[in-house]
Amino acid sequence: MKAASKFLNAASAAALSAALVVPGAFAVQFVATSAAEAAVVSRVEVSGNQRVDADTIRNYITIKPGKAFSSSDVDSAVKALFGTGLFSDVQINQVGSTLVVKVSEYKVVNQVLFQGNKKLKDNALQAAVQLKPRGTFSQATLDSDVEAVKAAYRRIGRDDAGVTAQIMELGDNRVNVVFHITEGDRTQIAAINFVGNSAYSSRRLSDVINTKRSSWVSFILRDDVYDEDKLRADQELLRRFYFNHGYADFQVVSAVGELDNATNKYTVTITVQEGERYTFGDISVESTIPEVDSKSLESVVETRKGDVYNAKNVEDSIIALTEKVAGSGYAFAQVTPRGDRNFENHTISVVYTVDQGTKAYVERIEIRGNDRTRDYVIRREFDVSEGDAFNQVLIQRAKKRLENLNYFDKVDISTVPGSAPDQVVLVVDVVEKSTGEFSVGAGYSTGGDTAGPSVEGSITERNFLGRGQFIKVSAGGGKNSRDYSLSFTEPYFLGRRIAAGFDIYKSTRQYKSNYDSDTTGATVRFGLPITNSITTQLAYNISQEKYKLDSNCDANGDGIPDAGCTISPAILDGIEQSPWIKSSISLGLVYNTIDDMKNPHEGIYANTTVEVAGLGGDAKFVKLTGRGSIYQTLSEQLDLVGLISGGAGHVESYGNNGTLRIFDQFQSTDRMIRGFAYNGIGPVDPNTGDHLGGVTYFNASAEAQFPLPVIPESFGLRGAVFADAATLYGSKISTTVDQASLDMKLRASVGVGLMWASPFGPIRIDYAIPVKKEAKDDVQEFNFGISTRF
Repeated sequence: MKAASKFLNAASAAALSAALVVPGAFAVQFVATSAAEAAVVSRVEVSGNQRVDADTIRNYITIKPGKAFSSSDVDSAVKALFGTGLFSDVQINQVGSTLVVKVSEYKVVNQVLFQGNKKLKDNALQAAVQLKPRGTFSQATLDSDVEAVKAAYRRIGRDDAGVTAQIMELGDNRVNVVFHITEGDRTQIAAINFVGNSAYSSRRLSDVINTKRSSWVSFILRDDVYDEDKLRADQELLRRFYFNHGYADFQVVSAVGELDNATNKYTVTITVQEGERYTFGDISVESTIPEVDSKSLESVVETRKGDVYNAKNVEDSIIALTEKVAGSGYAFAQVTPRGDRNFENHTISVVYTVDQGTKAYVERIEIRGNDRTRDYVIRREFDVSEGDAFNQVLIQRAKKRLENLNYFDKVDISTVPGSAPDQVVLVVDVVEKSTGEFSVGAGYSTGGDTAGPSVEGSITERNFLGRGQFIKVSAGGGKNSRDYSLSFTEPYFLGRRIAAGFDIYKSTRQYKSNYDSDTTGATVRFGLPITNSITTQLAYNISQEKYKLDSNCDANGDGIPDAGCTISPAILDGIEQSPWIKSSISLGLVYNTIDDMKNPHEGIYANTTVEVAGLGGDAKFVKLTGRGSIYQTLSEQLDLVGLISGGAGHVESYGNNGTLRIFDQFQSTDRMIRGFAYNGIGPVDPNTGDHLGGVTYFNASAEAQFPLPVIPESFGLRGAVFADAATLYGSKISTTVDQASLDMKLRASVGVGLMWASPFGPIRIDYAIPVKKEAKDDVQEFNFGISTRF
């Protein structure tokens, strides 16, 4: 009776378990006992395996001969075998006293091959697919990889790329996977249309987003690729732009791209709802922590009543408050802003509430996706580490720092529960991008000591060996110049947020004044951030300068000017002192609040530097220079930007009988005043007419910048009108100087300019007319060259 009962129970369980099927993945058939009574088998038989050893399969399951097992044990065995990723099908049956485990193994990938690809190299496509050599093959993964290859081509603007896959059987359950690719034509963006915008022109909004309309420079910039992820990022850029300019109710209603198959071009339409512009109302700080005085915190708040609402200022205030409270011993303090909109007068009052916050600690920081970048390069951007108090504000700051490194296409930071209720795990997901550049460029300049055509080649790596270090090697020159340089920067010197680096350079020049120079030098520098806007820079500089007369002035090579060679005695004095060693230390301070360094519209950039020469070497002087620029949008609708800039400098010698070389004095440039030649104003040699430079200068400029009508914004062209004024005077050289030219006399010019954000760097063309000049000044109305705004 007992035997019959066991048989009936087993048969009942078999009928129930035979229905267990998972479509498309596997089928499991199982004969077992009912929940009421377990079964026992005398042996476990494995079949269907080709590469995986039978004992290995037996070890994955917990069912052992002679031991009772239940249906849950069989479920666990099935899950364990599928969890290995080695089997496409698993069937478990009890046949008498034998447990039969029948498996079907996945095929093994021998090679993954790509055919027809030219625009994307094999290594880029191999990184995109999941199938790998010596890995298992599945049709579902293959189908996914086909879409992944198509997506990779969409990201480079080839939406119509065709991808098919071929499986080549090699025997022994091995296969080659071949992706056949038809790359197709490059997809372009015909237009980017904005709907619903009135406060800002479509041209201005086009400057804000990264997706650009196709133009003749797009083949270099590659900024006209339609990508949905990129378009989503553009929506966030628009939101930030409007939120930072007072439009707290701004929304992106929709952002879509429509492909015209006939032309293979997208039309992107972004519909926005701007809302009203707000200003800040009352600003206050409240604290629920008895020991924290809210009044003492108001000084660090960066939002002010009456100012245009700015979300960035609110974020900066939260960070400043959090850091100040944390510095007082409240590591878990949480600052929450509460905004109260007044729809009638369009103001937003903000109350910053400081709470104790929930106690939570960072258990660990887990970093994923950094195949090249070292973990510590990412970790050091966090102001928190394992065991520290969890602070969301500091986490967001770390995210911004990682994005600003420009090592990654994407940075995501999320949290998951830790091993205890008060523990959290930070998960940092990054998508790396290429950080190396090889460039060859050519240019032409009408001013400076290297006027004329020039070429330059350079190799740059921003993330050297994945260590976050910057290195650049460059060489170039023109008709009368040669330049070589090596630069290296370690952004975290001795594990601290101090940038340390060095520059080694060599340059040669041939001057129109019949002499040549050869300079070899090096700089060791350190940069330390004081606040988010202020940084200080300390450097030691050493160089050797060699000067000699050229063959036009010294045909015999004896160092004595030939008869008829007109060259200033000041220059001859400098040549006679060659070689000249200059050893100096310099200290600089930079203040920067510019909103966009590539296309500035608002903010201040100012720097001042003190250089003291005389730590050994031949030069002995103190040189002080400063320059500041203020950008302000004059018309949002017209995208009209105003710029006011000014600068000054003074050099004073000590020792050397109080004299200077001509080469240590200031010389005028187009950054000082436009409309005059390089070194075209200031003290003059009365006999040769050579300008000798001066010891003091002042300059100022006012400029209005605007987009060019008709020209698409994607071309990167802007126009400008400007007025410059400057003076350069005084002298400390030992030779004769025209006394009248030593006085402080003002020069002025007005002109127009054309700026181009080219793929080769910012280029500028200026035409300036002097409206106030001196008789011996050298005029140069047209100027063309690389633009250096800051």
